[in-house]
Amino acid sequence: MKNQEIIQIAQSVFDDEVKELLQIGQNLGDEFCHAAELLNFVKGKVVVVGVGKSAHIANKLVATFNSTGTPSQFLHATEAIHGDLGLLGQDDVVICISKSGNSQEIKDLAPILKRNSSALIAMTGNLQSDLVKHADVVLNTTVSREACPNNLAPTSSTTAQLVMGDALAVVLMKMKNFTSQDFAKYHPGGALGKRLLWSVSDVMDSFQRPLVNPNSTIYEVIDSLTSGRNGITVVLDGEKVQGVITDGDLRRMLQKHQDYSGLLAKDILSSNPKIIYKDEKAVDAFHKLRDYNIGQLVVVDRDEKYFGILDLHALIKHGIEA
Repeated sequence: MKNQEIIQIAQSVFDDEVKELLQIGQNLGDEFCHAAELLNFVKGKVVVVGVGKSAHIANKLVATFNSTGTPSQFLHATEAIHGDLGLLGQDDVVICISKSGNSQEIKDLAPILKRNSSALIAMTGNLQSDLVKHADVVLNTTVSREACPNNLAPTSSTTAQLVMGDALAVVLMKMKNFTSQDFAKYHPGGALGKRLLWSVSDVMDSFQRPLVNPNSTIYEVIDSLTSGRNGITVVLDGEKVQGVITDGDLRRMLQKHQDYSGLLAKDILSSNPKIIYKDEKAVDAFHKLRDYNIGQLVVVDRDEKYFGILDLHALIKHGIEA
């Protein structure tokens, strides 16, 4: 098979599925609005039921709902009639996904789902099915044909189910005023969560706290610099930051003085170093490092007491970048 022929077949799948999606989208109406209202005001959780390929779609929709502020749980239709119905409560809303709505599992389960929940939403491509007969709301995902050349493998139909669920999730986000800050709370380990939630103290190594006092000798300064990993030490006057000494400061001192044995930390420090508070956002620290084109920040608490050093590499390691 030639490359061009392969591409044409693939493009036809895209074209076929997009065509089906557009048709379904144009036919959305009051039933979709009713479903969204039921899900928005559910007192319990959303239980998404499926079997076969629809079960995979159901699992994905549960993940989407959970990450966008709608507590949800997956229930496999086969397992449901063998004990897993125990997870379903009277305050829950059920979304049952089935292309035909007439598989034996769905036929057996539909009346029970209706009886044991506050509402049953059917997502199906067969409006004459047993599932529809028991449903409170019907989301029509009928497709004229599958993208499969034999019109057999679930392709367009499962895509329709997926997009219908995504549409519900997005509408619910709007109805709940679900913001990027809310999203971050559910994704604390993701890039967005880290940018919005993680503070400086979350990412820095608080055990790396190099310091000397103003009267420390050059040898003590060198020892402090070499004992740390960041090529910087902080000069403290009591608990307050007086300045910093970096590897670069040390090299410049060696160039200027042939005899440096009598020099003290206060003689070579750089005053007014760039600082950041430990409770500030880590992403703000990244911006400060980038804007000043430096590699470290001195971290202090709100009383201006020295807390440690934040290094650019620590931010990059945790995936916190602009």
